[in-house]
Amino acid sequence: MAQTTLRTGRYTVHLSHPDKTMYPEAGITKKEVVRYYKRIASVMLYHIKGRPLVMHRFPDGIRGEDFYQKSVPDYFPEWITRKKVDLKGGGSEFLVVVDKAADLVYLANQACLVPHVWLSRQDNPDKPDKLIFDLDPAGEGFREVTFAALELKKALEGEGLTPFVMTTGSKGLHVTVPIKPDHGFDRVREFAEDVADRLAGKFPDRLTTESRKEKRKGRLLLDYMRNAYGQTSVVPYGLRALPGAPVAAPLNWEELKSAGLNPRSYTMNNIFRRLGRKKDPWKNMFRRSKKLGIRS
Repeated sequence: MAQTTLRTGRYTVHLSHPDKTMYPEAGITKKEVVRYYKRIASVMLYHIKGRPLVMHRFPDGIRGEDFYQKSVPDYFPEWITRKKVDLKGGGSEFLVVVDKAADLVYLANQACLVPHVWLSRQDNPDKPDKLIFDLDPAGEGFREVTFAALELKKALEGEGLTPFVMTTGSKGLHVTVPIKPDHGFDRVREFAEDVADRLAGKFPDRLTTESRKEKRKGRLLLDYMRNAYGQTSVVPYGLRALPGAPVAAPLNWEELKSAGLNPRSYTMNNIFRRLGRKKDPWKNMFRRSKKLGIRS
């Protein structure tokens, strides 16, 4: 069995099957995925640190079977941080909490290509410190996505908030808003729903909050439903399990005007060139957290 060792800080991870192909079209191996997460950790940790995490694992690469794993397996090393969280239906389980680069390396070696994190932190799990809108287009066109994002930006700024935008690495964009963790998930989701409903009402032929595809009638979905306890979102700079190894990439708002931009513009192979030219557009975003103006 081929195996190699990767040292990250004070920790050593023994890579299993390092030459296994994870992205067949691009010829990307597990070892390359692990090295990607080690290298991107200096940027990613700000966005992932201290949040309960759900692992989306692909033991045989993106063409093989995949599964989501919440509970921490017994064989994970002691230096992986765990957080005990309550389950909606009762009971509890321990989830991984990433707090160092070695954690990302270890998870990547477990074929966790796509880490998903909670919208709240481990020290305050019932109150989110960000809210998210997932802009999901009906087809492959990206023009409606950028239109929706810019209109949503105006609506959120009208509420005194500071929104940020990110390509998902899949089909659309995420608009994320850092907020003070003053309210529970139900109140935050009600706020997001109100914003989405008002925007869909302003552009009823182009936007909708109807989740059922047969009722969207070609309109873009303003999805606010992930603003709920235990729901997760893809991590900034996280890989996606799609051909070419696309990356969820934070943007500056001006970049939405770029003609060549699409949800998969940035990949494992070009994201570091981007970061070499400009800083993370979401750097220190939580310094812009605002109180949510929830209407009574």
